[in-house]
Amino acid sequence: MTDSHRVAVLVRHGVMPLELGLVHQLFGTARSAAGEPLYDVVTCALEPGAVRTDADFPIHVAHGPEALARAGTVVIPATHEPDDTETEGRLGDALAAALAQIRPGTRVASICTGAFVLAAAGWLDGRRATTHWMSAERFRRLFPRVRLDPDVLYTDEGDVLTSAGEASGIDLCLHLIRRDHGAAVAADVARRTVVPPHRDGGQAQYVPRPVAEPHVASTGAARAWALEHLDRPLTLHELAGRESMSVRTFTRRFREEVGCSPGQWLTRQRVERARQLLEETDRPVDRIAADVGFGTGASLRQHFRAVLGVSPTTYRTTFRGGMTVG
Repeated sequence: MTDSHRVAVLVRHGVMPLELGLVHQLFGTARSAAGEPLYDVVTCALEPGAVRTDADFPIHVAHGPEALARAGTVVIPATHEPDDTETEGRLGDALAAALAQIRPGTRVASICTGAFVLAAAGWLDGRRATTHWMSAERFRRLFPRVRLDPDVLYTDEGDVLTSAGEASGIDLCLHLIRRDHGAAVAADVARRTVVPPHRDGGQAQYVPRPVAEPHVASTGAARAWALEHLDRPLTLHELAGRESMSVRTFTRRFREEVGCSPGQWLTRQRVERARQLLEETDRPVDRIAADVGFGTGASLRQHFRAVLGVSPTTYRTTFRGGMTVG
């Protein structure tokens, strides 16, 4: 039987039900190949009992901060009732006492302005972090020692992770599941939840046109076509031609809709496809490189290491129990 990893969600008065629910939904949906839950998710508060939300209903939380001491991962969502972390950059006594329950080595993550809590605790000093773009200036004033990047969806500093607005909490949770159990498990969670399986943490959290305007041409069809033809060279001229646009218009429209250049997007999609093939097939690395459009094993290794920090063989060994093909 698989030992599940406990995720504790620390909520405060003013919590957004969406941010709390997405943690339970995503981690709670993750299953092993045998169908066993991979995570055990619990909600805790500074005091057990009723907790106000930013909606017209409260939630009842059965666990107090003692639940944090038994967690492998702690997630701190935002609150719409700003506390001392957001107004003065310091922890209140109750919150400080609660965070003291977290064991050394526990992974800690924030959603939206939950990053203020991590910063006030000193966990982000000297580290890269993000928060909702509308709160970035206030965050920067309160925590000058943090290397704030207000443009990205999420940051991963190993044991401390931060995400931007509410929806990027989905991206962060999928990233953690992918980091723990591989792309196949994360993709299965995404399918069950009907959300995109992967958005890179470096993708812009705010793009000018996240949804195509009525009667304005989109790049969506070209992207869908590209995903079906990753094994072949794909040029900007070819992609733009799929949408009957000039290269200049296509490139501008693509960046407006996706938040990165077509080249950056293609590289990431090829790396993600390579991850899937490394987990699910026995193909050698050189064959996978050709299948995803990198051409050579050396090129795949270079891009794979640049994105994930490990070689394809190391990645396969991690997620396939010691296989060393390729």
